[in-house]
Amino acid sequence: MKLIGPFTQALPLADLPMKGAIADEDLKIIEQAGVLLEDGKILAVDTFDKLQKENPEVAVTEIQESMVLLPSFVDCHTHICWGGNRARDYAMRIAGKPYLEIARAGGGIWDSVTKTRAASEGELTNITIQRANRHLADGITTIEVKSGYALDVENELKMLKAIKNADREVKADLVSTCLAAHIKPKDFEGDAAAYLQYILENLLPEIKQQGLSNRVDIFIEDTAFNEEVSVSYLLAAKAMGFEITIHADQFSTGGSAVGKEVGAVSVEHLESSTEEEIRLIADSDMVAVALPGASLGLGMQYTPSRKLLDAGACLAIATDWNPGSAPMGDLLMQAAVLSASEKLSSAEVFAGITYRAAAALNLNDRGRLAEGMLGDMVAFPCETYQEILYQQGRLKPTYVWKKGEEVEGKR
Repeated sequence: MKLIGPFTQALPLADLPMKGAIADEDLKIIEQAGVLLEDGKILAVDTFDKLQKENPEVAVTEIQESMVLLPSFVDCHTHICWGGNRARDYAMRIAGKPYLEIARAGGGIWDSVTKTRAASEGELTNITIQRANRHLADGITTIEVKSGYALDVENELKMLKAIKNADREVKADLVSTCLAAHIKPKDFEGDAAAYLQYILENLLPEIKQQGLSNRVDIFIEDTAFNEEVSVSYLLAAKAMGFEITIHADQFSTGGSAVGKEVGAVSVEHLESSTEEEIRLIADSDMVAVALPGASLGLGMQYTPSRKLLDAGACLAIATDWNPGSAPMGDLLMQAAVLSASEKLSSAEVFAGITYRAAAALNLNDRGRLAEGMLGDMVAFPCETYQEILYQQGRLKPTYVWKKGEEVEGKR
């Protein structure tokens, strides 16, 4: 058992709702707070003096500086396992070149597929470790990682094995997702429905047998997979025991309706969602995941986050860290920019990158500072929580704890 503190402020987020809008006035703030932990889990969060008096023999990790404590962050949508980069694509895009012209010049998703296929499992493992550790240093202790830059059985398995290897080596938890249904690969002979059947018959059983993932994703879009073939694929994957998440409503609508039909855990992107989709999502149990990094990278509108929250939806915020549309991978900066544009309260942002993001991964043991939750915590060097978003990502955490253990190298 150990006691950590005192913290100038602690925001447990323990009593906040899973769905809908949250005002900053709803935040419970504990001044001069302490956290009591045992075996990687939280026993109590209260004032430091009270916890110390009630547990006089407990070992104390004393915090000398002014620090604001939060649950550590969850990035519930990333693509951090890939080979090569697409810097040339980005330069062409900001110079005004359209996507098809970039693709004809050898860019686009297929460029990443080619480079990822060429990379070894060890190379992909190492680069995933590097990116995951950068996230960990920023206070992100749970990271979803998608495959989808290989698009054949051998190389999709290679990606998922690399993600599993990386998970063993980093302190952050990596949650793998199979996104073999990213696009139909150029070298597949057959239509989109035939490709999805190929995945169902040849890839997903191997993933289950090898324990590489329990989540399946698909990109529903005019340039990827339509609603009809997506429903069939997702229902079949669900029958095999996979949880479902969907790239939905990024450039056109339809994906979120598929999500509700198949019982998806989350629908992600949603930049093109209209009032109809917003109502549909709010009336469901799906988590809506905003990806401001993709909006910044593509120069397009943000997910209608304010409308989703006001309609009663559960809103999470993630980075979409990937080589093409969202290469930045800075969760706090992106969340701060989204909040300024969409007028999200600090409470809504913190909820969106902690317990609501955890809900998008079907994880209910993290994202709040409360008895029984994992001791996943982050502390920022400031006097008040308001300074964290005020600095728009410039303020980085001094301390990060994973399961109650301080991550080395932060101080």
